[in-house]
Amino acid sequence: MAETGKGVTAGKLAINVQKRLTRAQEKVLQKLGKADETRDAAFEEMVANFNKQMTEGTKLQKDLKAYLTAVKTMHDASRRLQDCLADMYEPDWFGKEEMDALAEDTDTLWLDYHQNITDKSLTCMDTYLTQFPDIKARIAKRDRKMVDFDSARHHFASLQKGKKKDEAKIAKAEEDLGRAQKIFEELNVELQDELPTLWDNRVAVYVNTFQGLAGHQEKFHREMSKLSQNLNDIMTKLEEQRQLRKDGTAAAKTGDGAKSEEANHSDSASSPPKVVQKPGPPPSRPPPRCTPSPDQRQQHVDMSEDEASVPDANTDPTTTTTQQAPSWDSWSASAVTNGSDGELPPGFVYKVKAIHDYTATDGDELELKMGDVVLVLAFDNPDEQDDGWLMGVKESHWVQKKDISAKGVFPENFTQKV
Repeated sequence: MAETGKGVTAGKLAINVQKRLTRAQEKVLQKLGKADETRDAAFEEMVANFNKQMTEGTKLQKDLKAYLTAVKTMHDASRRLQDCLADMYEPDWFGKEEMDALAEDTDTLWLDYHQNITDKSLTCMDTYLTQFPDIKARIAKRDRKMVDFDSARHHFASLQKGKKKDEAKIAKAEEDLGRAQKIFEELNVELQDELPTLWDNRVAVYVNTFQGLAGHQEKFHREMSKLSQNLNDIMTKLEEQRQLRKDGTAAAKTGDGAKSEEANHSDSASSPPKVVQKPGPPPSRPPPRCTPSPDQRQQHVDMSEDEASVPDANTDPTTTTTQQAPSWDSWSASAVTNGSDGELPPGFVYKVKAIHDYTATDGDELELKMGDVVLVLAFDNPDEQDDGWLMGVKESHWVQKKDISAKGVFPENFTQKV
């Protein structure tokens, strides 16, 4: 017999083609109602349950894989975050070694979590789903053999009802019917035993899958909570140490200031009053603003020197006295007297007092006369503040009108805090 390739003979191929034609004819006759069809309602319900079970299991497997992908993504993000913190964490900061160990432990925890879910939950689902393709193929084969059985049954019945009975053909048809019935019933019985068992087993599979997942999640989050608490403790300790250093630095500066003030009192008691020095030019500001001209500054200096050199009529002509700046106590008393009754403008920071006159050179600058009390305000946009310049409104204006429309900028070195 001629062969068509891969061991498939022409005769076998012809038999398969004939079977397909016979099945197709039988299905057409059944649909047209010209031939009865073997039906098993209980089995059809089993098949419906099987299809539902396979669909649900496939979706669960897909979602588990998506969850694992999300865990991997979170692990990568956590690792990058820990690496960033380790790179920024300076060697002399508190807990540097603990921080490095914490980053390593966090990475290990993520790895274990991902591996446990893969080995337990996902592997369980993969094993569960491997049996479905074989059973699905056997269900399809059972359906084909059922059509073959119906076809053989109808063929045998038609030969028996024929007017001219051919005993040889009838015997052959009966033999074919018996063989078709045996093949069909064997498949049918096997599936009727397997399908209900498979349907019941789905509960155990879901329980094992989600119990394992829940257990791994609980362990992971418990251990991660400990690491998170350790990180929080390190950050808290770092902030405490930073604050201690800051307070120590401030205390040192305060001590140096007290010593300096004591030395100044000592000097003032043993030496004659000193001439008040005029401030340097106000800090420069970006155009269009400009600082007071050298002629203006020189004019202030000359006037001060002239006033300081005029002798008092009641003193010895040979003795020259100098003008003294108002004392701190007098400024403080004045600040209390000229207070704003406890109501302060929005953005108030502190008070200053003009210790020199300042002539405004731009529309947004504040004109100052020596002795003016100014309420310093915060800038609406800190980026707009120029070095050495403050924003404020005169206290007298605020007390009278309770608005800050007349606020302006002024050089800090022309004032002193009250």
